[in-house]
This record gives sequence, C-alpha cells and structure tokens, in this order.
Amino acid sequence: MLQLFPGHIQPVGLRGRKTRLVTKDGHCNIEFGNIEYSNHFAYLVDFWTTFVEIRWRFVLLLFVAAFTGSWFIFSLLWYWIAKSNGDLVGQNRTEGHVQCIDNVNGLTAAFLYSLETQTTIGYGGRALTGHCAGTVALIVIQSLIGVFINCFMCGVILAKISLPKKRAKTVTFSDTAVICLKKESLCLLIRVANLRKTLLIGSQIYGKLLRTTTTPDGETIILDQVDVDFMVDAGKDNLFFVCPLTLYHIINKSSPFYELSKDTLPQQDFELVVFLDGMAESTSSSCQVRTSYVPQEIQWGYSFLPIISRTKTGKYRVDFSNFSKSVQVTTPHCIHCFQADVDQKNHNIHSSQQKQGIDNLGFQIIDIHNLMDVTKM
Repeated sequence: MLQLFPGHIQPVGLRGRKTRLVTKDGHCNIEFGNIEYSNHFAYLVDFWTTFVEIRWRFVLLLFVAAFTGSWFIFSLLWYWIAKSNGDLVGQNRTEGHVQCIDNVNGLTAAFLYSLETQTTIGYGGRALTGHCAGTVALIVIQSLIGVFINCFMCGVILAKISLPKKRAKTVTFSDTAVICLKKESLCLLIRVANLRKTLLIGSQIYGKLLRTTTTPDGETIILDQVDVDFMVDAGKDNLFFVCPLTLYHIINKSSPFYELSKDTLPQQDFELVVFLDGMAESTSSSCQVRTSYVPQEIQWGYSFLPIISRTKTGKYRVDFSNFSKSVQVTTPHCIHCFQADVDQKNHNIHSSQQKQGIDNLGFQIIDIHNLMDVTKM
C-alpha cells in the first residue's frame, strides 16, 4: 500500500497523543530555552509591545503599582519637605514660622496630599502656601509624571482591548476536514465561518503542511513546511466572507497528499495548519486566524452537510448546528483509484463514439461500368 511519508508513520501507541504545533484555537505550542541573559534586555527595550502582550493580571498589577507607587514616593518627598521646614506636629516652631504646606503634619497627611495632587482632587484642606520654591517645583514634576502615567496606562489598556486577535475569536473553522469528490476532482475540504455581520476585507486563505522529513543526505528536518493551496469557487483571494465558506484543496500530482489513501491516512504523522488573513471592516486592523488538523481529524469519504437555506421572508439563514457535521459519500479509495476510474470512463466514452458494428472482410465493392439491358419484349 502506498504511504504518504515513508519512514515517518507514527507508532500505534502514540497516535492518540499527537502533539500539535498549533492548537485548535490558534495558539502556538512552542517554548524557547537557553536564551542568553542579554537577549532578555530586548524585551525591556521594546517595552510597549511587552506591556501590550502580557496577561491581563499583570496589566492590572502594573496599573495598581504604578499609581500607588507614585503616590507613595511623592508622599515621602512631601513629608521630607514638611519635616525639613518644621511643619510637622511636635517640632519646635519659632515665632513667625512660615509653613510650606498647610495641614501636612504627618506621613498619612503627606500621602493624602500626594494622592489629591496627582489626581487633581484638591479637597482644600491641604495646599501649598507658595513660600517655598522647592514645593512649587515638586508639584510641577508630580503633575507631569501623573499625566504620563495616566496616558501610558490608558494606552496599554486600550491597545489590549483592541488587539486584532480578539476579532479573530469571531472566526471559526470546522472541527474536522473531509476528503471527497468535488467538481470531478478528489479534494480536501474545510469550512470557515465569520460569526459577525461585519466583513473581513481582503481575506486570503492558505495552508502549511508540517511534517518530519529526511533528506537524501540523511539529515532529519523537523517541522518541514510544505505549501497547501486552498480556494473557493470564486478563487482564493479577496473572499466575500459574508457567510460560511467551504474551502477545498485539489489532490493532484503537485499536492503533498498525492500518495495518501484511506487506509494509510490514520497512520500518518503530520499536521495541516490553515491560515486566514484579513482586515476588520470596522477597525481597519489586520488579523490572522489559524487552526490545525491532524490525520485523525480528516475524514475520508465524507462531505459536509448543507447549512445555508432561505426563509419565507426572503432572508438567508445559516444553521450552525450542522457546521462541522458530515455525511458519508461515495469516494475513491485513493487518488490512483480515482484516476484509474477516470481513465476507464474516458476510454469507454471514446469507444462508444467510434463506428459500431462488425466489418465483413469477405464483402467487396465492385464498380459496374457498362450496364446492359437484358430485358426483351
């Protein structure tokens, strides 16, 4: 029996524990090890991307730490100024003493004054007197730093909320892929649907087949990538993504699935990663949706159930309950069987178009040149 990838058939005990590079929801299952310490500094240099990509729990922790930390640090500075000027309770004040800050007589009051200053609350109980130049400079510095922290944290939160990958959550692929006949060709089919009514502009679909190969020199290449072209009836670029689409890949001599058959499919060790790139119509942000299929998720001899119908009011209705459901159909055992059937059918059609009947080899055509009238009255 023909095999897709000779020498790389997965053992029986490991077939149910296939490790994916790309999960069904599009996350990459990969980790980096033995990174030099100097390379970690690059994450701090690109701090904006680092803050946008970290988890929400760390963003919230950074949000709280940035504000409370700045309030506390400046409260220590205000407390130091008040203590240096003798404004605290219990300090010996001389006659005619001029305070730098009114009603800041302890660390708690200094913290409250720092919070009120940076958040521009200003209750009125604590305020600068204007007699100390250092307090004027410090309040200007704290106000500028507070504005910077506000802008930075608002930008990080807004960027995380509007990440394009959030839009990708509303695009879904079918749980399984199927192999059946389509337009007189053996094809691999998958389904993809946009769950929002807003379109993805300039959508493109393509695939990568990940497998382990061995070169003629004996070198083993892990995660070798092979292009897999997908298309719809209207082409493969600029998809009109208003309703679920059925994407298909024609299995021919240029396809990496050319040597695949129904019997060898479950024994293979590969991963088919499918990508969908597009631009969100409402935000004009580019996004990518991806998923993967292992051999156990590819059904040979099945076809997807129809999901689009028309209601009595004239609207088109999509039934997502049948989105990933399939039904068994008549399908050739392999591409070679299919091509043999096509060749036999073409031969039969060609033979039926030829002259029918049996030639009589003993029959001769004789030309009579002189006709004689042998009839006598």
